[in-house]
Amino acid sequence: MTASYLSPRRLIAGRDEHPLGVGCRPIGGPATNEGRPVGWAQVADSSAVDALLRAHALGATVYDTSDVYGLGHSQRLLGKMLAQVPRSSVSITCTVGTYKGTGQHAYSSLNLFRQVEQTQENLGVRQLDVLVLAHADFGPGDRYLEEARDTLQALRDSGDVAAIGMRVPGILPASSATSDPGVGHWGSQLRYDFLFEQLNPQVLSTAVNPLEPQTDYAAAAEARSGESVFSFARRHGAATMIHEPLLHGLLTGKYGPDAAFSTGDVRSRYTPADLEIVNRGLEALRTRFGRDPQALARIALHYCLRRCPDSIVLAGASSPEQVHKNFEGLNAEVSDDDYAVAERAYSTLHAEFARHAASTTAAP
Repeated sequence: MTASYLSPRRLIAGRDEHPLGVGCRPIGGPATNEGRPVGWAQVADSSAVDALLRAHALGATVYDTSDVYGLGHSQRLLGKMLAQVPRSSVSITCTVGTYKGTGQHAYSSLNLFRQVEQTQENLGVRQLDVLVLAHADFGPGDRYLEEARDTLQALRDSGDVAAIGMRVPGILPASSATSDPGVGHWGSQLRYDFLFEQLNPQVLSTAVNPLEPQTDYAAAAEARSGESVFSFARRHGAATMIHEPLLHGLLTGKYGPDAAFSTGDVRSRYTPADLEIVNRGLEALRTRFGRDPQALARIALHYCLRRCPDSIVLAGASSPEQVHKNFEGLNAEVSDDDYAVAERAYSTLHAEFARHAASTTAAP
């Protein structure tokens, strides 16, 4: 790794991390939560563990999972990998809040304690490096906010969790229809400031992929009259992680309009028309970089790493071969000309998606 944007990055204080982290949703396999697909295609357990070990051998230090990925299966497979490597060589981030089981609310004290304890058991570890809250819904009138805040502090005090994180949108809206901090969801800059003060997260996680309309987040924030999560994080001294850099794998070009996904696969949300638009829009990149899906993955990952130079970028893992190519691809630098070609292609593809969305909305 010689490009400046591939230097080690910070996740929590005192630790330098490899800039490319490992997303563990794919290894969890198909799953649904409250009627919605939250999983992936079926992956052989042996292949999944081998993929995680290969990533570790190639330098990966950050592994991201969630209690909802495979409803625990992703965590148990990651646990098998963790049993074979030094614990100090790995930082584990785990998202909670999507799955509440039979509890009243995902952020009730009992549910948070239970989910952390179950995650520790699944992973076979004593401490989670970062516990990430999946959303900002703390119930009507923020009923569970104080309870969650005190529980998270207790988890830090006990050493069960080293740091707290939150999943947030890429642009924080400057205002909303209601700016009351008790609205129970992300609503405005005031809401962000309020929750940040209440929960004191050290890490912010957001979805970023190359199809965002502008590569300059400062300009994007200004255009939408809000602040980018990256600016917000720098202002508050928080680290950032980005997930879904390959748009659930679509930006590798592997999935044509006839691709079939199971009901428990998060990619089942994409229509044949969506897949056709992506497949057509990637042709310019295939012409420049080749038709191998891993060549397109390399460009997309480089693009995100360069675009977000302070963030850990999480790429999904499902096979040792895929992982090897993702990490080895970082050794082949992307020139400014290549980056410009990719930027034009992604911008064109975004515009095509926008036109499709507009025409779909306008249809009677």
